[in-house]
Amino acid sequence: MNAQMIVTITVLAVTAGLFVWGKIRSDIVALCSLLALVLTGILTAEEALSGFSNPIVIMIPGLFIVGASITQTGLAAYFSSGLLKLAGKSTHRLFMLILVVAVLIGSFLSNTATVAMLMPIVISVATQSHANVRRLLMPLAFASSIGGMMTLIGTAPTLVIHNVLVEAGYKGLGFFTILPAGMVLFVIGLFLLWPLSKILDKKGEDGLSENRSNVKSPHQLAAQYRVTDNLYRLEIPRHSGVIDKKLAELDITKRYKVTITEIRTKSHSPLVRNTVTRLPEADTILTCDDVLYIIGEYENIRHFAEENGLEFLDKDINGERQKPKFAGKFRFEEIGMAEVVLLANSRLHNRIVRESGFRENYNVNILAIQRKDQYIIQDIKDAKMQAADMLLIQGTWEDISRLDRLEPDVVVIGHPDIEASKITLDNKAPFAAAILVFMVLSMALNWFPPVIAVLLASVAVILSRCFRTVRDAYRSINWESVILFAAMMPLASAMEKTGTSAAITGGIMNTLGVYGPYAVLAGILAATSFLTMFISNTATAILFAPIALQAAVSMGVSPYPFLIGVTVMASMCLASPFSTPPNTMVMSAGKYNFMDYVKVGLPLQIVYLIAMIIALPLIFPF
Repeated sequence: MNAQMIVTITVLAVTAGLFVWGKIRSDIVALCSLLALVLTGILTAEEALSGFSNPIVIMIPGLFIVGASITQTGLAAYFSSGLLKLAGKSTHRLFMLILVVAVLIGSFLSNTATVAMLMPIVISVATQSHANVRRLLMPLAFASSIGGMMTLIGTAPTLVIHNVLVEAGYKGLGFFTILPAGMVLFVIGLFLLWPLSKILDKKGEDGLSENRSNVKSPHQLAAQYRVTDNLYRLEIPRHSGVIDKKLAELDITKRYKVTITEIRTKSHSPLVRNTVTRLPEADTILTCDDVLYIIGEYENIRHFAEENGLEFLDKDINGERQKPKFAGKFRFEEIGMAEVVLLANSRLHNRIVRESGFRENYNVNILAIQRKDQYIIQDIKDAKMQAADMLLIQGTWEDISRLDRLEPDVVVIGHPDIEASKITLDNKAPFAAAILVFMVLSMALNWFPPVIAVLLASVAVILSRCFRTVRDAYRSINWESVILFAAMMPLASAMEKTGTSAAITGGIMNTLGVYGPYAVLAGILAATSFLTMFISNTATAILFAPIALQAAVSMGVSPYPFLIGVTVMASMCLASPFSTPPNTMVMSAGKYNFMDYVKVGLPLQIVYLIAMIIALPLIFPF
């Protein structure tokens, strides 16, 4: 054993120890490992950074963006509702449904893309059903890897051994050649994952607490300030006298003591019908069929409607001529609501609302004031503001953010840009669905290389405005997962360069060769299973495929059980967060640490190892 081999093994052992310790973020540990290999001369800078140019590492951020678009457009909530209907009130049935769906999709799509597609749906399901998302996400990642064992295209290690077989002159794998082995994994997983995942079901934890906020949503604010109790919708018919007039001409607020909060204009095209929501401005021109959302006393609004030939959209209670009940729905895709606090030394203290300058400077309306237990909403323009008042404001999310940054006399509760990103863009759901289908078909039918298909899809969801801003799209990427995966990949190069992998091969053959093919198969599968806990499954398959082939040839037996065993054990490394992209992708969302993977994944990984040693020679005889 030479000095470089000792250094490589030492770095590997220290890295594993730090992962288990869990006191340092996993991506920082991986970067330290990479730097150690460079500083000790094991790898050059180019070799050490090669992982960051790997297609899979480029794919992961793109998949995070595509996955987030499913949530942002409401598709996740839609599909999760369907799953919940099938599962009923049974958490066990929901768990099994998630496993089955993940395996089916993972059979024809890469396990990475499968998790990117299903993770937001599973998180939405967990939220709606009050299930613990920690108990669902890790099994989802495992099930996607099991699905990858059903077909030739399910996972990269399968393609690696297919290529090794072809280059060695053997018949390559068919599309469903490894299906029997995958079915063995699936059946075992169905029985064992449910009891094993109980370890993750920590009392009082659901994996989403960090993402939860005490900041009220726009819908909660509207209810708290009783906005809908004083809100009415008026439609402008063809005969109305306000058509083609500017709001400044009508002077509605002063004449009728009512406030227009927003205007909805219908727009039609050959493909879609859309409704545009606008804030009222002085030069806003009213058009036929516009719907005005107005706050004020009912008598004042009725007087305004009768004088200008407007029609109430909401129905009178019991069909009588009395106050109608608001039956509309707030839409906060573009226009939001937020609370602000008036500071003690504010220049706005004792000023009336119309003098606040919010409308002129930020294009933001003040809809209501909360003063202790009192809510002021009528004649709000003439209401005096006082220090410590809570103001309910309305404007575009960008304008509210601008007020937050620039207005020194108030403090906006929460972060408007983050609150805006929580509002689903339901009208963009068809675009997100079409892009997702395109990505899946491109990868399944090999229209484009997988990384190109993912990049096309991620750019398409941004350009089609499935996110409110590009910043929201970038915010959806979990960079810890990306850095972790990229920084661990060069470790495989170090093991091959220093002869560590060759030493492992020699040790297996020298120790187990005399005991026959079963013993050698067990040794190769065990070594593959162990090594893939520290380097990626693809790198492990690349290292062990030639070893397995050479071992089979030297004993004069079929290479198929050995090579298929390598792809199974490389892909089914469940005891490590960075061995496969799916394990890495769910780590942050599920708030898992390294030991969570060991506690749940290692027992299942050992069972799979034993099962494959027994089953593979029966399915693919020596």
